[in-house]
Amino acid sequence: MDNLKLIALDREDIEVVSAHLQDAVVKSADIRWRPAENRVVVALNRFDWEAANCAPPQFRRRRAALRFERVSACKCRELNAAQKDQVLNLLAVSFEETDQPAGVVTLMFSGGAALRLEVECLEAELADLGPTWVTECCPAHAVEGEVAEPAQMSSQAASKQG
Repeated sequence: MDNLKLIALDREDIEVVSAHLQDAVVKSADIRWRPAENRVVVALNRFDWEAANCAPPQFRRRRAALRFERVSACKCRELNAAQKDQVLNLLAVSFEETDQPAGVVTLMFSGGAALRLEVECLEAELADLGPTWVTECCPAHAVEGEVAEPAQMSSQAASKQG
């Protein structure tokens, strides 16, 4: 797959971006609020869901950047900026209009952590930054209160992947 580059200007666009970012891994040190520039930039390791859903499935990640423009405020919950190695699992990105075209972008992480961005209007970009690397498992989620086991690559597939 070629490097992904998406622009989000409305709720439907951000839903597509969110689908590509589900289960991305982020370190708190890689979330940058740039108030003088009205910008938030997040560097993350995105799980490649398209490759995972092909036959045969390939489990891999790639470095990507998520950028939001026209950000007037950035608030966080359950995130510790001083704890630079805090690892977060991104579950979803959403946008709710408050006073059109202004609204709130929310990045929800597992464990209840969240990043809330107040924006003049939705203007976001997701861009892959480099090649993929193989990971041994596919993220899994609890279904109806049960804990799901992560899917494992077979040892034969793992040896082919390097």
